[in-house]
Amino acid sequence: MADNLPSEFDVVVVGTGLPESIIAAACARSGQRVLHVDSRNYYGGNWASFSFSGLLSWIKENQQKTDLSDECEDWRKLILENEEAIPLSSKDKTIQHVEDFCFGDQDSAEGVEEAGALPKLPVFGTPAAEGVSPGLEKQSPAAEGISAGSGKESPAAEGISAGSGKESPAAESPGVEPQTPEPGQALGTEAARAAPGDGAGTAPGSAAAPSTASGESAPEPAKMEAAPSESAAQEPKKITYSQIVREGRRFNIDLVSKLLYSRGLLIDLLIKSNVSRYAEFKNATRVLAFREGKVEQVPCSRADVFNSRQLTMVEKRMLMKFLTFCLDYEQHPEEYQDYENRTFAQFLQTRKLTPSLQHFILHSIAMVSETESSTLEGLQATKKFLQCLGRYGNTPFLFPLYGQGEIPQCFCRLCAVFGGIYCLRHAVRCLVLDRASGRCKAIVDHFGQRISANYFIVEDSYLSESTCTNVCYRQISRAVLITDQSVLNTDSEQQVSILTVPPLELGKAAVCVIELCSSTMTCMKDTYLVHLTCPSTKTAREDLEPVVQKLFNLNTEKETENEELEKPRVLWAVYFNMRDSSAVEKSSYAGLPSNVFVCSGPDSALGNDCAVKQAETIFREMFPAEEFCPPPPNPEDIIYDEDEIEPEEAGLSNSPETKPESSAEESSSGGGAAVTKEE
Repeated sequence: MADNLPSEFDVVVVGTGLPESIIAAACARSGQRVLHVDSRNYYGGNWASFSFSGLLSWIKENQQKTDLSDECEDWRKLILENEEAIPLSSKDKTIQHVEDFCFGDQDSAEGVEEAGALPKLPVFGTPAAEGVSPGLEKQSPAAEGISAGSGKESPAAEGISAGSGKESPAAESPGVEPQTPEPGQALGTEAARAAPGDGAGTAPGSAAAPSTASGESAPEPAKMEAAPSESAAQEPKKITYSQIVREGRRFNIDLVSKLLYSRGLLIDLLIKSNVSRYAEFKNATRVLAFREGKVEQVPCSRADVFNSRQLTMVEKRMLMKFLTFCLDYEQHPEEYQDYENRTFAQFLQTRKLTPSLQHFILHSIAMVSETESSTLEGLQATKKFLQCLGRYGNTPFLFPLYGQGEIPQCFCRLCAVFGGIYCLRHAVRCLVLDRASGRCKAIVDHFGQRISANYFIVEDSYLSESTCTNVCYRQISRAVLITDQSVLNTDSEQQVSILTVPPLELGKAAVCVIELCSSTMTCMKDTYLVHLTCPSTKTAREDLEPVVQKLFNLNTEKETENEELEKPRVLWAVYFNMRDSSAVEKSSYAGLPSNVFVCSGPDSALGNDCAVKQAETIFREMFPAEEFCPPPPNPEDIIYDEDEIEPEEAGLSNSPETKPESSAEESSSGGGAAVTKEE
């Protein structure tokens, strides 16, 4: 039971966001005793993913902003004379201005039940919290979805086999093979041998794949692709709000929208630590641009450039020459040193590039600000984009199947495998400061139990107003749309697209748009899930609705005008502002001891580098002599005492769930890509 936890740990982590989860996994992997708690009833914090009904509950919760019940009102009596309490907040104030809209007949959904829904969990914040392994109490569909493996033969670098469903620390090397948008088509350009992916590893809390929740088997990738000749000619199917509610478990809606750079820090960490075996990925299939009121596909790779019908032969040569220069721009400082103090947009104007090429490079490849980013920042961003091309597909980006909320759970699972203890719905009332040493010595939880530790990791949203008096936060504007067709229709319906919309007026930021199809396991068939993100200047709706109106049809069917008919129709939308604490220095927080570390929430950047850097920095401050998330040991290298249990049992004993290894038939229903190590 969570009200009878051990009273002493090495590290206590409060909050289950991505940085906290990475730190918890790294600490457990290095042999530390870890307690990982969260006052919420789901994993991930602001990095979480929800089913449609789960998101509606989250919206209602954040619109009402009700106080959590205080189950231990007299916890201050537990503080001794030579101690001082640093209270933690019982409210989450990181989400503001939540507005949701239904563009269909919402009344028709009354009484409609979600297919395959489980009995509801106890109300958020109730004393029914128990000590659980990750995911046993998770409502998020990301936790309910087993990472469906790819049954087909795909390239896997060095012939590394796919990660099995075993949760032993000695399980196989990550074997996630590069995903292909078309079944059977190999995308990776790196030499590899074929390896079947069973991908049986489930994220913490996995119970059943969304596709199996309603008694149906997960659709095979081939079946999810509509015949090109038919899909192009057919009008989009009419999707009603009641259908969305009924198929709500097929949605995995991320609170934060990000993609993984194929050579980014997070992918490197997933491979190094072997956490990649717990998830599967799909590569983004295209990069889009919004220019002169139209959406166009941007040629990225060499093959795309030469196959493009948008560019003239002269433009193709111009583009290839510039991209080749960007790959080793450091070797030619004379080319750019005169423009180091100017913007990247001004530098592009001197490179004999046509206006359309300048637009593609600035907004779709470098993805930097037209007015604020320097020449060096633009060149660095362009080089990073180009270096990530070809590792797993024709674009630099990967997206985790079942949503971004899977990634924190994967690291939580690794922590649990190495002995970490997890408690959801477990609030922490205060940190206990020892006045003599000036260090934090314990926490007091909502049961009134004191739990001592050497180090404490706290997510920013748990800190009280008095601690954050001098902190200046930024905000992120977010919108999530459910639409009936893609922003750019092609022969294939199954496209994962990224689009950067330049600022529509001065003083506004560019808007990053990520469109997900149903094969990412984030939305129901015949719909698309669209995420919009930008740094806030006003409320999320004020920031993002002008972009939504440019790209989509917001009118009901009766009000739709002829020029709006070609645009995808928005079926449902939500806008909200999220706190961005990524730029806050620890010194800004008042009165925090040296052994208390603060993790920030999500930032507005496209990748996850900020979270990984923060996690590694904090871990190295605590344990400078330990390796950060080392690879798991080889089963043959583990030495067991005679009276110890078998290796497989030892690996499974602390894991969040014990699931048998899936067969090839069971795992052949997914369309996931796999992340593999290369030389």
